[in-house]
Amino acid sequence: MRLALSAALLLAGLSAAAADTRKDPSGTWLTGDGRAKIRIDRCGPGQQLVCGKVVWLKAPTAENGAAKTDLKNPDPKKRNRPVIGLQLIDGLKPDEEKFTGELYNIEEGKVYTVSLERENEAELSVSGCMLKVLCGSQTWTRVPDVNQQAANKN
Repeated sequence: MRLALSAALLLAGLSAAAADTRKDPSGTWLTGDGRAKIRIDRCGPGQQLVCGKVVWLKAPTAENGAAKTDLKNPDPKKRNRPVIGLQLIDGLKPDEEKFTGELYNIEEGKVYTVSLERENEAELSVSGCMLKVLCGSQTWTRVPDVNQQAANKN
């Protein structure tokens, strides 16, 4: 009886882990407009949350040749932060088949309420709203990690 119960609990745990893997947005994603790649990883206590940062930009430098910075940030002290490496997604929480929370939009210097949901292995649906009235969505496409891309060029 104990063996059967232990096996059932183990299988239940494996099923939960498999379900979690299906919705896990971890990976590197090309934004819908193709101008940035965002690396999403699990974070927080027990790796239950989702965080993401910019790892690549199609145009990484400003007109003067300097690295792009967070120019539109409402906090003047943060406007010199480099965009590459900047955390845009911080602590999205699991919510059924998606993760919800806030995403910082560098281009506008604004924070949006968003949800991330894996459509399939190669696509991530990103839906967001500002003030619950200005809403939109786009599909991000999975790409190789930036480090993998550099290794493949050699």
